[in-house]
Amino acid sequence: MPEPLYHPWGTVTPDFWRTPEPGTAPVPSELTAETLRARLTVIAETAGTGHLPDAAALAARLDRDTTAEYGDLHLHTVQVREVRGYLAALAGDHTSGLSWYLHAAQLRVTVQGPGHPDVQAATRRAYSLWRAVPAQTDRQRLSAALLTVATDIHGPDSPLVHHIRGRLYDLAAPLPSSAATPPGQLHNV
Repeated sequence: MPEPLYHPWGTVTPDFWRTPEPGTAPVPSELTAETLRARLTVIAETAGTGHLPDAAALAARLDRDTTAEYGDLHLHTVQVREVRGYLAALAGDHTSGLSWYLHAAQLRVTVQGPGHPDVQAATRRAYSLWRAVPAQTDRQRLSAALLTVATDIHGPDSPLVHHIRGRLYDLAAPLPSSAATPPGQLHNV
């Protein structure tokens, strides 16, 4: 019995020859990687000229388009959301910026896995932005969110989580002024 001949295109069935009904063919993608890069360039140029609200509006529109085209769990979407966080931070809205960065880190770990270098970098960006948050804002809530996301992504015993916990402890319980005195030099009270 001779072996069947397999063509590179597979088995041709009658469905192969059927033409789709008008309006049912998939619409070609309008948001290619090149288009995405071009729109991100326009956003960066707009932000660079100091028009941060305009850049943020362009980024929001690009986020809607990217999400509609690729869905939430795609690197293009994650990158656009990181840009939104960066723009918010540039505008002085550290709370929104950090929220976007933490959201993007969670998406990255879902898409790329916890050990991926981009996930590590995303968590470091979120931590760096958190450090820049002014103390008078809702830093406590943001601290809890940062620690929760970092623990979820990297595990409770990771060096990064230990570092964040230590920094949070330092901020929550500052040393009294007498504790800063060198040993052997006591203050007279």
